[in-house]
Amino acid sequence: MPIRRLPPEMINRIAAGEVVERPASAVKELVENALDAGAAEVQVQADGGGLTRILVADDGAGLAAGELPLAVERHATSKLNPGADGGYDLLRISTLGFRGEALPSIGSVSRLSITSRAREMADAHAIFVEGGAVGAVSPAGFPGPHGARVEVRDLFYATPARLKFMKSERSEALAITEELKRQAMAHEAVGFSLDLDGRRALRLPAEPAGEAGRLARLATILGRDFADNALLIDHDREGVRLTGYAGLPTFNRGNAAHQYLFVNGRPVRDRLLQGALRGAYADFLARDRHPVAALYVELDAELVDVNVHPAKAEVRFRDPGLVRGLIVGGLRHALAGAGHRASTTVSMAALGGFRPNTLPPYQPSGAGFSAWRQGGWAAAAQAVQGIPGLSEVSARAEAYEPGFAEPTATAVFDPVDFPLGAARAQVHETYIVAQTRDGVVIVDQHAAHERLVYERMKAEMADGGVARQALLLPEVVELDPAEAERVLGRADELAALGLVLEPFGPGAVLVREVPAMLGETDASGLVRDIADDLAENGQALALKERLEDVCSTMACHGSVRAGRRLTAPEMNALLRQMEATPHSGQCNHGRPTYVELKLADIERLFGRR
Repeated sequence: MPIRRLPPEMINRIAAGEVVERPASAVKELVENALDAGAAEVQVQADGGGLTRILVADDGAGLAAGELPLAVERHATSKLNPGADGGYDLLRISTLGFRGEALPSIGSVSRLSITSRAREMADAHAIFVEGGAVGAVSPAGFPGPHGARVEVRDLFYATPARLKFMKSERSEALAITEELKRQAMAHEAVGFSLDLDGRRALRLPAEPAGEAGRLARLATILGRDFADNALLIDHDREGVRLTGYAGLPTFNRGNAAHQYLFVNGRPVRDRLLQGALRGAYADFLARDRHPVAALYVELDAELVDVNVHPAKAEVRFRDPGLVRGLIVGGLRHALAGAGHRASTTVSMAALGGFRPNTLPPYQPSGAGFSAWRQGGWAAAAQAVQGIPGLSEVSARAEAYEPGFAEPTATAVFDPVDFPLGAARAQVHETYIVAQTRDGVVIVDQHAAHERLVYERMKAEMADGGVARQALLLPEVVELDPAEAERVLGRADELAALGLVLEPFGPGAVLVREVPAMLGETDASGLVRDIADDLAENGQALALKERLEDVCSTMACHGSVRAGRRLTAPEMNALLRQMEATPHSGQCNHGRPTYVELKLADIERLFGRR
């Protein structure tokens, strides 16, 4: 079969399959063009899931009449400038777009029109592209002083096969919404709006640039609960800066859809960053729970390669270990700073269980209020006094003991002023009820003590290292040569965790020692799991997780069990220890260890407010 040159329109359609996978991809490219043009407001309209019509309007710099034909020509761009030697540097890309492929790709598979007025120009002009055929530039009307309006109609009409693989209009509309949310999170100082089939779907006014504006934008998109339960992240290391917000461990989700990662203002889906996020929370969440986070990595353009994916959805770092370590370290530092804090959604869920409509309806006595009156108030008071506990001295009253000076108001520190308050009772020999200055705290004694024991064991393991158990017969593990090289490259790190490995010919690893606390373990399976982790996440999480699982199990068996009766000093000691221990707001599986109910919320339940 002879070799043939493909016609330009076919080349464009093939390239469009890489750049424009679905309507959301077209929206992404057009919005990035608007942001690169310095837009302060970006308006998006989509009909029929974006397949019928897409309109992206902005107030950016706009295009002059002579630039419109170049804008729809492949590999023509304003984003790359030649250096002094006339060469173009792909290692210092500071814009979101740079390939010059988006507009010609979209125009080759749709009916595309671009209307624009350049800044400080009196006239506006338009150009039309239909299935790759470019029309002439003509004068046009334009509503604003400058900017661009890009309209895409009948997307993929020129490639009917692609239409067969589109999802429902609703699914495509949701993908467009999600894409615009990501762009809005990355650029809080820009206003965004989205209309779907003529209905308002999103209105995001511009926020002040900086932490406060970013958190306000994230709260609008992710919900007020995220803002109330987010930890500020701001760390830098060797020229790489990490900022953003991450949710408390008890504020988690069942999937990773609420994890947003940005590199130099570009939304990305990067396995390295996702693995780092998972590693940072691995000690606080069960494997089926996922944190909520919006993280922003900023670094010199020379340290990251954005030219590795046609849609620019992936990046490659020059020093991935540095970036991963910064993310894990920054997140763990923020989580440690949160101390015993638990998310507010825990108390909200608890209050929801007390809603009046969840209680059985009140059935008044047939005798009515008169029957109550016949017994008299004295009889009622006598009945109340017979209830065990109510006739005793309140736990709030401190007994006076001979030999001690009588306390004065200024000398006594009331335990209710502690963050977790003063223990007042134990309920069902499982839950500690404590009183704070402005509410009530209910503590799961087993979960709380399990976390305290676990943190102590981890600290001891870090200080003394991991005890090793030498194998009587060293085990040979056969791996792929690349996997073996990755595993042996981390031999020192693994040895610190108690796993001693040696090379044993090409594609083989010899296991000489394993962590003693694992007991009898499948060394071959452990090494293969580590190899898989290194390939996927760049770090040997499998061994760390196994050690942490062992510590967690030992902590569970060594902690205060439910059903054990505690004395008042023991309960208060547990509360004080929780206040002094990081991460004590959740157990080893990510569940909350305590619930705090504010007095104002309790009063609302009883109609006092």
